[in-house]
Amino acid sequence: LVSCLSKRLFFFFLSVSFFHLFLPSLSPCVLIKQAEPVDESSMKKMILTFEKRSYKNQELRIKFPDNPEKFMESELDLNDIIQEMHVIATMPDLYHLLVELNAVHSLLGLLTVVDLLQELTDIDTLHESEEGAEVLIDALLEGQVVALLVQNMERLDEQVKEEADGIYNTLAIIENMAEFRPGLCAEAAQQGLMQWLLKRIKAKMPFDANKLYCSEILAILLQNNDNTRELLGEMDGIDVLLQQLSVFKRHNPSTAEEQEMMENLFDALCSCLMLPSNRDRFLRGEGLQLMNLMLREKKMSRTSALKVLDHGMIGPEGADNCHKFVDILGLRTIFPLFMKTPKKMKKTGTSEKEHEEHVCSIIASMLRNLKSQQRSRLLNKFTENDCEKVDRLMELHFKYLEAVQQADKRIEGEKHEMVRRGEILDDSMEDEFYLRRLDAGLFVLQLICYIMVEISNSGISQLQQRVHQILNLRGGSVKVVRHIMREYAESIGDGKSDEFKEAERKRIMDLVDNF
Repeated sequence: LVSCLSKRLFFFFLSVSFFHLFLPSLSPCVLIKQAEPVDESSMKKMILTFEKRSYKNQELRIKFPDNPEKFMESELDLNDIIQEMHVIATMPDLYHLLVELNAVHSLLGLLTVVDLLQELTDIDTLHESEEGAEVLIDALLEGQVVALLVQNMERLDEQVKEEADGIYNTLAIIENMAEFRPGLCAEAAQQGLMQWLLKRIKAKMPFDANKLYCSEILAILLQNNDNTRELLGEMDGIDVLLQQLSVFKRHNPSTAEEQEMMENLFDALCSCLMLPSNRDRFLRGEGLQLMNLMLREKKMSRTSALKVLDHGMIGPEGADNCHKFVDILGLRTIFPLFMKTPKKMKKTGTSEKEHEEHVCSIIASMLRNLKSQQRSRLLNKFTENDCEKVDRLMELHFKYLEAVQQADKRIEGEKHEMVRRGEILDDSMEDEFYLRRLDAGLFVLQLICYIMVEISNSGISQLQQRVHQILNLRGGSVKVVRHIMREYAESIGDGKSDEFKEAERKRIMDLVDNF
């Protein structure tokens, strides 16, 4: 099959080159064909014509494999009907005819229809007729479309512009199908796509649109999918991502497109770290050291490196990464970022709240996971310079408490108005309001309060006294902190086992009771 397809591709480009050679000498009137309205009958006729020409072309190719002159005319006839078939992309409600007349199978056997498939799978077109789109996507998947497309891409030479465009269009087909049916990502990854993407991303080639697109497709495949995350880990994909990102340790991306690729690779890495087995691969691949260096270098990559550290250290599965981070002197890096939020974040599009959320989450993860000597080193940081870090913690506490209180006032007003209109406040509405509160700053506030109760329970009286002293001075309330932590304990552990949730809630409530 590979040999046959390879020959087909070679002779197609040969015949197309002849076609373009004689194209200028043709009269414009010969080239322009009046568009006719397309209905079910004319589409059937078009598909049957395609089938006949495809069969004839295949027959002549087999008969005269080394004599392209013998099948060139059939090649041009086939190309003409394929060009006509682009009109089908405007009629998604008739896609079922492609399947019923077995044209999908024939199309997949040709390597020259990538641009047609791209138009047929255009996401806007697919949404015009959900039923027609479902039939087409089912048929494409049944025909192992991703495996065929990957085989095709492996043979293309990106030094040739037309073939580089072919790869771009192929990636567009995959993106369109994945957007229409997210569930196919795992299947696509297994059909050789993951391996090809990793190979293309690490290829020593100048940065171009195809490398950017590959990073985007990779991030899409890994989103909310543990199967693809595991597959990437097994293929040493964590190392590939770290190697590609290491370029941005001391250098900023040179263009907006390269910056976008960098962010895609960081997003892919964050997705992978949601899987516990990849946390260990990240640790062994010296990912912590790379992220720590990025934080110190103060380049564009710093913001995303912070996000990666947060993903790598959160939860009980992040314990080894937390200990290693202290060992590589990461505390010297993270606390300056805690003490002062960098102002130069507009270029990376990161807000002050996002930065403070990631930093507080990292410190909270370390307080949860660190044991013995490393924990002592962390707590000692809070006592340095007359407890300046506790002062900063309390400053952030009042900042986010005020933001949440303002959001609560707005929400209460909305609830009052809904009740006045006789509307029912169901669970889904309450969930929506809770998400709005989290977005307004409640999640950061919960992290800050968690750090407060942890250091107050550390056995270092100096820290406990300072927390309560500032609360009293600024009219704060221990009751408010306890209420925030109880709410946090109730919402903890989504996706975790009931046993873990119960143990974690009890641990937090014990800290709260002793606060």
